[in-house]
Amino acid sequence: MTDGFSTVLVANRGEIAVRVARACREMGIRVIGVRSSADPEPAVARLADRVVHIGPAAPKRSYLNGSAVIQAALMTGAEAIHPGYGFLSEDADFAAACAESGLVFIGPRPDVLHRLGDKALARTAMAAAGVPLLPGSIEPARDLVDAKRIADDIGYPAVIKAVAGGGGRGITVVRTAAEFAEAFRATTTEAQILFGDGRVYVERYLPDARHVEVQVLCDRYGNAVHLGERDCTTQRRHQKLIEETPAPGLPRELLDRMSEAAVRGVLAVGYEGAGTVEFLVDSAHEFHFLEVNCRIQVEHPVTEMVTGIDLVRQQLHIAAGGKLPFTQRDIRPRGAAIECRINAEDPDRDFAPAPGVLREFSPPTGPFVRLDTHVYPGYRIPAAYDSLIAKLIVWGADRETALKRAMFALDEFRISGDGVKTTVGYLAAVLADPAFSAQTGDLGVSR
Repeated sequence: MTDGFSTVLVANRGEIAVRVARACREMGIRVIGVRSSADPEPAVARLADRVVHIGPAAPKRSYLNGSAVIQAALMTGAEAIHPGYGFLSEDADFAAACAESGLVFIGPRPDVLHRLGDKALARTAMAAAGVPLLPGSIEPARDLVDAKRIADDIGYPAVIKAVAGGGGRGITVVRTAAEFAEAFRATTTEAQILFGDGRVYVERYLPDARHVEVQVLCDRYGNAVHLGERDCTTQRRHQKLIEETPAPGLPRELLDRMSEAAVRGVLAVGYEGAGTVEFLVDSAHEFHFLEVNCRIQVEHPVTEMVTGIDLVRQQLHIAAGGKLPFTQRDIRPRGAAIECRINAEDPDRDFAPAPGVLREFSPPTGPFVRLDTHVYPGYRIPAAYDSLIAKLIVWGADRETALKRAMFALDEFRISGDGVKTTVGYLAAVLADPAFSAQTGDLGVSR
């Protein structure tokens, strides 16, 4: 594998900035970090050759300020920008601005980001590639009358989704026809406020669906592989809590067909880099396209644990013009892995953010236990950003072993601080729930 770049700017914060910086260092790449005023001593500083202040705490004036990020890259001699996840990671305009400035955006091309970021265009592309869709509209609904006609045709419950939505936002489930008009107006208004695009589409809602995604890697030479699936069904308010691989209780034949469809879909749009194709699996074990995430996922370590493949390193390699160093036959997942997202939230207060200063942070250790984090004793968790403070990932020879290891690891975790509450205990309760351990994946949580 060629190293490619000599200097990469990591345009993110928190654990993903640390994760990317480590991969760069292993490849002999100089690391430039960035920070806002809310991150005076970012963890990435311990790994970076230089850290550049790019603005105040407000994300729009710092981590979402593409001009400031590009300026930091140019002034430090960076050749490429790794956006991590969130923030600018799927911003087609930012990717185009990078290219115009002579910088490599580590991710898909701007035209691909635009096509897959627009849910209507993405659905059209996947349908053309023969990837199954849920019944509903492919094009955005023209107006309320058009949207309700579609919902009436496919039946209730239906779901209204923002064309430009993401991260579980811009989604409204409609149970009856009488609720539709109000839900339509609320969703279009929310979509306009959140995304600057009020367009929506309508599709059938599957209340008992499994949420399963497929990890893919593609180079610019038309080579693509999938690295298996991750089950992300356990969610709260459309936000993932626990991810695992392999997807428990689903036939291998189904998962293989889904993975093949994912590769077919991304090849059809000329995808490059790491990406995730998300699906819903219904009670009849039929799968339906949901969306493509054009970035590294929060839950990527689950796949790394069972395949032994460093996904961030592959991102860097592909972006530098390298070919995939393996074929599909070389991908042989082994065992089972589970990831628990640990957030600074108070489960007893409806999961309200609970930032503050950490006084104790003693994570679990032991064989096949991995912790991705950026926090430490004395770290001040800021209120301005996402509440994720750590990801606990465990591996086992089978699901039962991985599940026990995850529960033991959560029991070992010690986190406390001034005002700080976390989801560690809540996650332990979820893992101990018979519905989870029985491999049904159905805990009555939101999807």
